[in-house]
Amino acid sequence: MPLPTSPVIRRARLGAELRQLRRRDALTLEQVCGQLGWASTSKLSRIELGQSRPDLADVLDLLDVYQVQPEQRDALIVIARDAATSRGWWRTLGEMSERQRTYAELEAGAAGITEYQPAVVPGLLQTPAYARLRIAAGGLLDPGIDVEADLRARAARQAVLRRADPPRYTALLAEAVCEPGADPHEVWHEQMRHLVTLAEVPHVTIRLVPTSANGRGPYPLTPYSCYSFPDPADPRTVMLEAPTTDVRLVTAADVDRYERLTEWLLEVALSAEESMVALTLRLDG
Repeated sequence: MPLPTSPVIRRARLGAELRQLRRRDALTLEQVCGQLGWASTSKLSRIELGQSRPDLADVLDLLDVYQVQPEQRDALIVIARDAATSRGWWRTLGEMSERQRTYAELEAGAAGITEYQPAVVPGLLQTPAYARLRIAAGGLLDPGIDVEADLRARAARQAVLRRADPPRYTALLAEAVCEPGADPHEVWHEQMRHLVTLAEVPHVTIRLVPTSANGRGPYPLTPYSCYSFPDPADPRTVMLEAPTTDVRLVTAADVDRYERLTEWLLEVALSAEESMVALTLRLDG
């Protein structure tokens, strides 16, 4: 079975490879677009930045301009096709917002996912009732949100943890995430019980970060997710979650910093076993 691929990551990889080829030939955006008869440089710029789904014909034209040799050409054509894929799981994402689609693409192609959440249960682990509360709360900032559509999209994303070849998934949750708070007790109780059940799945790890760790190191205040991929040449990626526009980091320096932060969190977090004991005590308390 072929390894899953993430279109958003393959677009980033393709863009980086094409940019490197253009710079190797000491060509400007204007020169390349002039040779191809493209009206403006924005089209090529978006391809190089991984911001648009590439047309294979455009990629072939670029490979001709750069006189790419057959072996490298064939490899880049495969990447271009992955970047524009509409196969398999992609068809389930039709009604997703662009924001949810980005996460879904990353999750679907990932070999490993590590998430840190300081305030809420991550979307991949949410029960429908808990997710509905979180989505409705988000509607205070975005009155146009379609709660039911967003709920269906979140359920579609969660299927990645149930497929035959799931990613290794680790959730690092601040202790506050698992406190009852203002949620109805039955919703909170169901969600915590769901976490305990999910923790029994072999490829899922859930660990609590104690409040006492705050002040002892580089304790993060905002949620983030780290993604690695089956092809080691695909760029490791970090997503920073924000109320408006989320930020995607792919440069090695940025990703390395968040991976070091994750290593620190893993050092101070309760073990998986200790975390499940703590959750169970909350449920039984």
